[in-house]
Amino acid sequence: MPLNLPNLLTWGRIVMIPLFVGVFYLPDGWLSAHERNVFATGMFIAAAVTDWIDGWLARKLGQTTAFGAFLDPVADKLMVAAALVVLVEFDRASAIVALIIVGREITISALREWMAKIGAARSVAVSMIGKLKTTAQMVAIPMLLYGAPLGGLDMVLIGTWLVWAAALLTLWSMGYYLRRAWPEIASAR
Repeated sequence: MPLNLPNLLTWGRIVMIPLFVGVFYLPDGWLSAHERNVFATGMFIAAAVTDWIDGWLARKLGQTTAFGAFLDPVADKLMVAAALVVLVEFDRASAIVALIIVGREITISALREWMAKIGAARSVAVSMIGKLKTTAQMVAIPMLLYGAPLGGLDMVLIGTWLVWAAALLTLWSMGYYLRRAWPEIASAR
């Protein structure tokens, strides 16, 4: 496991997950509900920005590694799953949305691993629809974590619409990846 700056940033995102969740379970009186929401929102946004930075640094510094390519999406999926669990627990997101998004991530991760083992990883490379799905959920989740109006905008309403859009894009992208992999799946019988 090479320890370079991009990989350290990725590890930092993973370490941040229990801190992010823990903010919501601090003893009463330590932070107001609004302060908890602000801290959690800031941590999630920092993780999302760090995700972009570590990928950019890895390419810019020539420090891309197989381990980093493995760990980076794992860190992203863990942070999104943790945020969705918190949002469901605090009744800011539907359990159906969380199941769709987390279920798709598990399914496509397993599919990508299997396709890589049989030498067909290119069939399930990241697509534009997958990027749109990620963008929708990375905008929706902070809005739902914040959970209050901001600048006259109803963050919960907008976040709810966006997270449902992300769930629909999630299903669409899963169908896309499964269609792309179908020839390999069908021939594996």
